[in-house]
Amino acid sequence: MSQHDPHLRTVIYRFYPTEEELILFYLSKKLQNRRTLDLHRVIPTVNVYEHNPSHLPRLAGELCRRDTEQWFFFVPRQEREEQGRRPSRTTASGYWKATGSPTYVYSSENKVIGVKKTMVFYEGKSNKVKKTEWKMNEYRAIEEDIGGTNAVPVRKLRHELSLCRVYVVSGTRRSFDRRPSGIGPTEMVRPEASRGASTSRNIINPTNI
Repeated sequence: MSQHDPHLRTVIYRFYPTEEELILFYLSKKLQNRRTLDLHRVIPTVNVYEHNPSHLPRLAGELCRRDTEQWFFFVPRQEREEQGRRPSRTTASGYWKATGSPTYVYSSENKVIGVKKTMVFYEGKSNKVKKTEWKMNEYRAIEEDIGGTNAVPVRKLRHELSLCRVYVVSGTRRSFDRRPSGIGPTEMVRPEASRGASTSRNIINPTNI
């Protein structure tokens, strides 16, 4: 059948979540163990620190493997974190290094919903290391504990699972908190409760990040 046959239809799946959607819908659903099969098709659970970043695109969700810009993964809490130690971000070929300070992620209603940490991958060992074009945004969710003093909510950082966005620096400025115009939320897993783009600001120093 000809490629120009008018009856042929090519479906291209593009995943452009806002930071608000990543935390309030995708990460939240995963933490609640809800819709896990649907979520896995877009964001699988992978320990990204066991792989060279160049291998991660092939491990992306089946609906996102053709993406050439960014890939998403749920990353489980490490055993060393459960023991109160800092997480290890070293791989067999290099290591991820934090750049800048952690920042709060705000919802469209100006509510703190999570924490974002940005990292850059360095390839090599000891004195023979070089900075690569691979970057990663690590998101952790924040929940409010209503049992705070005088009914003031106490924010708790969820450590048991994080959501990571892996991408390659392209030289062009990106705004990951906004989708390109004309592209809406995905049809398969529609974050109905999310209505706008988020922003990240306010430097913080959460523990065990």
